[in-house]
Amino acid sequence: MALTSSTYHTIAVSDLHLADAEPVHEHNPLWKKFRRKDYFIDQTFAAFLKAMTNEVNGAPVELVLNGDTFDFDSITALPLSDDFELSYIEKRVGVDSIQDKSLFKINLILRDHHLFVEALSDFIKDGNYLVFVIGNHDAELYWPKVQKAVIDALNLPENLKHNVRFCEWFYIAQGDTLIEHGHQYDPYCLILDPIYPLIKKKGQFKIRLPFGNLANRYMVNQMGLKNPHSDDSFVKSVREFTNFFFEYEMKTQPFMLITWLVGSLRTLFTSINEGLYPTIKDPLTLEDRLKQIAQKANTSIPVVLALRENHAHPAVHRPLMVLKELWLDRAFLLAIIVWGCWQIFTTSNVFVNVSLWWFLVPLMASLPFFLYYAHGVKSDVRKNASKALKRAPLSAKTCNVKKVIHGHTHLEGHLFIEDIEYINTGTWSPRFRDAECEMPYGEMHFAWINGEKKREMGLFVWRNSSIQNKATTTVSSYKEIPNDRPAI
Repeated sequence: MALTSSTYHTIAVSDLHLADAEPVHEHNPLWKKFRRKDYFIDQTFAAFLKAMTNEVNGAPVELVLNGDTFDFDSITALPLSDDFELSYIEKRVGVDSIQDKSLFKINLILRDHHLFVEALSDFIKDGNYLVFVIGNHDAELYWPKVQKAVIDALNLPENLKHNVRFCEWFYIAQGDTLIEHGHQYDPYCLILDPIYPLIKKKGQFKIRLPFGNLANRYMVNQMGLKNPHSDDSFVKSVREFTNFFFEYEMKTQPFMLITWLVGSLRTLFTSINEGLYPTIKDPLTLEDRLKQIAQKANTSIPVVLALRENHAHPAVHRPLMVLKELWLDRAFLLAIIVWGCWQIFTTSNVFVNVSLWWFLVPLMASLPFFLYYAHGVKSDVRKNASKALKRAPLSAKTCNVKKVIHGHTHLEGHLFIEDIEYINTGTWSPRFRDAECEMPYGEMHFAWINGEKKREMGLFVWRNSSIQNKATTTVSSYKEIPNDRPAI
């Protein structure tokens, strides 16, 4: 795949979150309804590619699918054959990130999204290029067998297969734009070592998944009325959470607290445990590996190493951060308070017969302090939407570019930070304000760097089968960046 100055246009789209189709559940019709085939974006995306091809009048285009194109973590289907040995946890939450199991998952996705695959195939056969930048939810694209499955599904002639490439976490388009998914600036979602993402566990090589991926696998996937890619599923007041529980979840998941607690504990122990595993790497092949990454990303080895140094510090190396995000700190504190009050009651009862008030009064007296602490704990995940912005200028200078494109946060925007032009393309994943999926919201944004206009960059929206431009906002302070939406 050789991109030259004749490639006039770059289109960047992120966070499609394609997964297998959820079947209709007869006894629970709302369970993961947002993932049914009825809400797939395949036809919309195919129409978008055709419109873009017409818009540029046949000029070559490089389409950058900037991370989380596929969502391996949402797949809970299990192989029907006995080819795989499955653990107890895998039978509950889906197969792990071992190469052959990742291949099973990508084949499910490609099968159910054949219209999407056909649209990409036609796009490449028209003389265009396709770049996959690996994100956190499609980290399993790292595997060679998975990449081959994608290439094979595109059904390209041999001379066009080189028009598709897979980049580890970033790509430099035409020497003037740094395109990253952005998860490497998020301590909860980064790959600890994106150059060598593998660990060896129980005799098998697997991709070390970030905390955010594990939270989706072990916890969110078990809450089938909550869309992991819709902010309205999680950004609610206490009253809204309570109303939602009694209106919907009480009928289908009356023991939601147990689901949360078990999933949280699994996420906690797995993320910290695997975070301590040594990275599997071969010092003798390090230079070749770095050359490979640099070549695919259109840059040099020093830039690859410098970008890696600009990444966030992983949350799994700070367990208290993980405890806070899972609400386990509050759960443990409440358990200690209840246990302590019970000890006061039982110990007193040994010496003199006391009433149950000796338990209830200390408990009621302690609750205001607990509520004060719980109210004061703020989610760090919500702050991470702006952390990538703070690091973007340094990454841009490292790559000697003036334009940066990110995804990951699902928060679209076109901003100027210092002397850097910055775009986040948001998400194309279907989102709804209600469990019945009758109130969709959000728009489908993309970045377009127009070669016919001296590589001018803009944020556009695909709306009502037409391309529309979006306004640009100048940012003078990072505090002005909205950070009220989660990034997992």
